[in-house]
Amino acid sequence: MIRNTTRNQKLGWVLFIAYLASLVYFMFFAESFGRVSQNQREYAYNLELFKEIKRFYIYRHQLGLEAFLLNVFGNIVGFVPFGFFLPIVSRRGRRWYNAFFLSFGLSLCIEVTQLVFRVGSFDVDDLLLNTMGGALGFFTYRMVQKFRIRRKIRGKR
Repeated sequence: MIRNTTRNQKLGWVLFIAYLASLVYFMFFAESFGRVSQNQREYAYNLELFKEIKRFYIYRHQLGLEAFLLNVFGNIVGFVPFGFFLPIVSRRGRRWYNAFFLSFGLSLCIEVTQLVFRVGSFDVDDLLLNTMGGALGFFTYRMVQKFRIRRKIRGKR
């Protein structure tokens, strides 16, 4: 597997693994994101789509704009690298539907792990936002590839 990869793919693997490690850290261990032991607070979960997004929007003045942006855009931006690096490290990731379902699958694994170990909170809104972020990262990868191909074609003229 490693022998048949290009230098860019190897770099992509290194960055992808570093991204996954930092994602695990922020999702489960970062105290700045409210990851405290279960003894200190009661566990919460949300199974209603758009409930938390709406709550963060309605109470954005009390919670602060930073909390609203972190919840909504942070979940999207947090998965953009996954969608971007997936087609670099895997041929299967080069199809939009694989990138979409793998983003959803990783997000579901994170949310279920949070539910089981009672770290963070299980939230279906996070599933939606994370999947959107993975899709956005995939389409960003596709745009970058189109730009690279156009530039390469122009350079050969």
